[in-house]
Amino acid sequence: MKAKRGRFAAIRSWLLLAVTLAATLALWIANRSLGEKAVTGTLASLKEMLFVLPPIFIILGLLDVWVPREKMVKFLGEGSGIRGTLIAFVLGSAAAGPLYGAFPVAQVLLKKGASMRNVLVLLGAWSTTKIPMLMFEYANLGARFTLTRLAMDLVGIAGIAWLMDRLLGTRDREEIRAKAEAA
Repeated sequence: MKAKRGRFAAIRSWLLLAVTLAATLALWIANRSLGEKAVTGTLASLKEMLFVLPPIFIILGLLDVWVPREKMVKFLGEGSGIRGTLIAFVLGSAAAGPLYGAFPVAQVLLKKGASMRNVLVLLGAWSTTKIPMLMFEYANLGARFTLTRLAMDLVGIAGIAWLMDRLLGTRDREEIRAKAEAA
């Protein structure tokens, strides 16, 4: 039964690719310039991913091998408290790369024993409080705007992480961790 589900998932993935290619071809036929823009944008995104993801995976491989689970649990696990949340926030804010690069990082952190709350904080910080973005905002929009947005982000990220941590049941957590372990 499990092998049958695996084959169906693989077929579904290839089917999605085939449908996407067919839609792009139809767009190309209907409106050549728009089709060319779609292909150019897709190729640019693919090129970006090919440059961004390999270094992230190399760093994650090193993290997985070099950082013992006990250290990860100590600094980012369930008992890490505010220190773990601050570490997760700093890691997310200092990280380079687009948001899709954060999900493999989250997977490794979960696999190593980080708490769900701290992983959610990392994802929130990665998506909204990048240090280069803060510097750009400070230079172009001023300190008041930048600090106001940062304060709102801190409250929002912490609140959402806390709420999600409370709403996820034991079964949900176990399922998420099992998926992280299996990947």
